[in-house]
Amino acid sequence: MEPITELKNEHRGVETMLDIIENVAGQFAQGRDINARDLDAIIEFLTVFVDRCHHGKEEDFLFPALEAAGVPRDQGPIGVLLQEHEQGRRLVAELRDAAKDFTSGDKAAGKTVEKAALDYVGLLGRHIEKEESVLFPMVLEMLGPEKQAELSEAFEKLEEDRIGPGKHEAFHQLLHRLKQVYTD
Repeated sequence: MEPITELKNEHRGVETMLDIIENVAGQFAQGRDINARDLDAIIEFLTVFVDRCHHGKEEDFLFPALEAAGVPRDQGPIGVLLQEHEQGRRLVAELRDAAKDFTSGDKAAGKTVEKAALDYVGLLGRHIEKEESVLFPMVLEMLGPEKQAELSEAFEKLEEDRIGPGKHEAFHQLLHRLKQVYTD
């Protein structure tokens, strides 16, 4: 699979999770309890699938390939996207801590869960739009078929090494289950 197609497919899964998170945040806003296992699964998805896998592909392989082709790291799209990756990590840490407090009985932490969740949804929605409208066309213009094939191989290896065999499919099953519970 072409690297941009793979990243776009991952974006569709992330967008599904963002819809789920938005609905979960709405349930927090209404004072409803959320299944602790579901909260843990959402946070694992954000930590493993979004950050370790998807952002890892970009940070370890895609961005360096663009840099080698002449795109500066600190300025322009790469710098902005890297800052957003860091901002997302901070929000996920905040979400993780607040969810832990909430599931330990601190119901006031539900407001923090709601805010961190909605902030993350907004950040990642804008982030995906930037990647698809600016970064990906740049990749297609600047990196030839040979380099794109190298990226695809590197992406596959990263996925095997960082999330393990079968985990990608398990995350898609999780998305399906959570979508049924929180959005259908």
